[in-house]
Amino acid sequence: MTDIFDTVIFCKSCKQPMKQTVIERNGFELRAVQCGRCKDTIVHPADTQSMHQFQDLKGKTFQVKLRMVGNSHAISIPKEIVDFMHEHHRMVGPLRKEMDEMVRLCFEDFDRLTVRFGEEEDDAERN
Repeated sequence: MTDIFDTVIFCKSCKQPMKQTVIERNGFELRAVQCGRCKDTIVHPADTQSMHQFQDLKGKTFQVKLRMVGNSHAISIPKEIVDFMHEHHRMVGPLRKEMDEMVRLCFEDFDRLTVRFGEEEDDAERN
């Protein structure tokens, strides 16, 4: 299936071809096209939808169960979060890894355990 952003899009005001670009908004890199003359910008609708989906998930608190699996304890990650992570990494492209290779666990404080999804370089940026 062809993406709408794979075609030439003309500015509504200037009638000039718009150039593809990437804009950052709320920590997201969004695909967009921008007019070189009037700077009018159109953001890819799938990226906008993904950003809104993330904002909805970000503020939500999930109740999860702690289970025994062999000699370890396990928590379940809600399907909504896993689905979002899969979709986000699919959109990023060929750097997508299997979920079990991407997850890192960090014991930050007495009452804080952090699960990190993503590349190793994210840890370097935090420190």
